Amino acid sequence: MTEPSSRSSRTFGGHPLQAIRALDYTILFARDLAAMRKFYADVMRFDVYHEIADNWIEFRVGANVLALAKPGSIVPDQPPPAGAASVQLAFRVRREEVDAAEAALRADGVTIVSPATDQRWGHRTMFFRDPDGNLLEIYADI
Repeated sequence: MTEPSSRSSRTFGGHPLQAIRALDYTILFARDLAAMRKFYADVMRFDVYHEIADNWIEFRVGANVLALAKPGSIVPDQPPPAGAASVQLAFRVRREEVDAAEAALRADGVTIVSPATDQRWGHRTMFFRDPDGNLLEIYADI
């Protein structure tokens, strides 16, 4: 009797990394955790989902989690240099909500990097930055 190969017993069919089914959460390593917490809670109006001491904050964003953490809490990385975006995050809304979001951000004193524009790739987009300089996009399919 032969034993089944490990390949035939896999439920993901192929390479083990093909078992990945979703991007569950995103972590931003924040230079100024207090300013970032205030921005995502007060300006973006994301609900705090979970908080651990003063070095980890999670916000629920739809089916995903956006976490803020102090750099070096898992591995000894240095914070990204000031003025350099570490990530771009895109938040999807309905078409009519892009302009409304821009107006609300302006009312909260957020500088708009690129105003609401219909793009040739089929999105209406607007861009702004969080306190750490990360590029944020609110977009809709058009």
